[in-house]
Amino acid sequence: MTDLARFLRFGLVGTAGFFVDAGVLAFGLHLLGLDPYSARVISFLCAATFTWWGNRTLTFADRAAQGSRGLAAEWAKFVSANALGGVANYGTYAALITFAPAPLNNPYVALAFGSGVGLVFNFAMSKWLVFRGAT
Repeated sequence: MTDLARFLRFGLVGTAGFFVDAGVLAFGLHLLGLDPYSARVISFLCAATFTWWGNRTLTFADRAAQGSRGLAAEWAKFVSANALGGVANYGTYAALITFAPAPLNNPYVALAFGSGVGLVFNFAMSKWLVFRGAT
């Protein structure tokens, strides 16, 4: 599979992950009454798990780990390797909520910007560190 095809699939999985992220964020904000920062941490972890599954299934299926140990290790590597993208994502989100004027300080607008910033980091880390071949 070409890098472009992988990136497009990664983007498709990420788009679906965005909706998971936004849904969990809304749940945390409106149903659980969490502050926007705590709700975002929870939504990010849910979205990261969803996108790991989607990327191992669609984007990097030919390189996905096998067996329960490999699966657990791959998930841990995915979450760890994508931490840099997560920091950029969350940092962008928090900076917009804290410092930006409306409408950029809206949690959902900030979420969209944060997700975009994290996309490039996450693809590179997934391609080069996480999905390197079956283990």
